[in-house]
Amino acid sequence: MSDAALDIVFHALGDPTRRAILRMLLEDDMAVSDVADPFDMSLAAISKHLLILARAGLITQEKRGRVKWCKLEPDALRGASVWMQGFGQYEPVNLDAFERFLLAEDHLPDAQE
Repeated sequence: MSDAALDIVFHALGDPTRRAILRMLLEDDMAVSDVADPFDMSLAAISKHLLILARAGLITQEKRGRVKWCKLEPDALRGASVWMQGFGQYEPVNLDAFERFLLAEDHLPDAQE
């Protein structure tokens, strides 16, 4: 996955409303009006969030009669997931141990004095 494509996906995932929409779509396809129901925002605002998700390839939208439906694209996060898994080869940083190390280093006499 290119850096530009990753940027678009991570931008889309960076908003809590869009992440909530994706969680909702895990259950089933939904009409745009149903997606909007739980949120305290206008249908136009939800439509903008859906557009960002669609541009990132995370969802698709199709018109069925007069209703626009949203569908989660199951493979859309594959590239981002592969990219993130590349960091799994390293041990997670123990921040407490790192802080203790820095404090200990702070108390050592400076070699240049």
